[in-house]
Amino acid sequence: MTASPAPRTRLIATDLDGTLLRSDGTVSARTQAALALAEESGISIVFVTGRPPRWLESLAEHTGRHGVAICSNGAAVYDVRRKELVETAPLRPEDSQAVVTALRTELPGVAFAFEYPGGFAHEPAYRSMLDWSPADRVCSAEELLAGPEGLTVFKVLAQVPELEPDEMLRRACGAAGGLAEITRSSPLLEIGAAGVTKATALAHWCGEQGIAAEEVVAFGDMQNDLPMLAWAGRGYAMANAHPAVLASCALRALNHDEDGVAVVIEQLVRQEM
Repeated sequence: MTASPAPRTRLIATDLDGTLLRSDGTVSARTQAALALAEESGISIVFVTGRPPRWLESLAEHTGRHGVAICSNGAAVYDVRRKELVETAPLRPEDSQAVVTALRTELPGVAFAFEYPGGFAHEPAYRSMLDWSPADRVCSAEELLAGPEGLTVFKVLAQVPELEPDEMLRRACGAAGGLAEITRSSPLLEIGAAGVTKATALAHWCGEQGIAAEEVVAFGDMQNDLPMLAWAGRGYAMANAHPAVLASCALRALNHDEDGVAVVIEQLVRQEM
């Protein structure tokens, strides 16, 4: 019995940091050429990232014809070219407040930050070397969540510098995993509305475009990529991926500093021509 051929690739969904981008945060010349080649071949490119929308503007020229990126682990869809937030999936205020309360108990010394359509806020003790823009507000989590911004928060960040990140994630999920989606792609906890992941947002976007899961090739390297990699017809773990991602994916791409995504794209286009 002859095996059915693999469905033609219609969309490439790729994480950014640790996946498409090199260690210095750049898109290499080879990767730029591969993205252009995919688009010319009729394959759409969608960035699916944990980054907030405000970190995407420098990548506008690489977003393909549609110019859209799925941000904040699926909690926001952003038109990079227009600098316009298309939609968000906010946490319920009562869930945000319950998560903050639970993590203050479970993770002494925790400090919080918040992404919402009007800006970015963090607590005085929050210190992230990853954030590249100043906060609109500096206040306690309880103060922010009690105000109008608390109705629109689509991502909560939590930091405990003294705690190993995977241990922090394990303990946070045990304490508050029933209230929200809790994951990480960095030393920070990344918390979104229950049921909102990179996979759910990508599936919704693909559904609107008439693209089936089996027509999607996805790339990722961290725990927040796991739902997307499992949902896509073909999910590639980067060679530099977290052990949990490597253990979950049968397919591998080269290290992000070796242009692993570009190599796979070049192969796909050659095979499907």
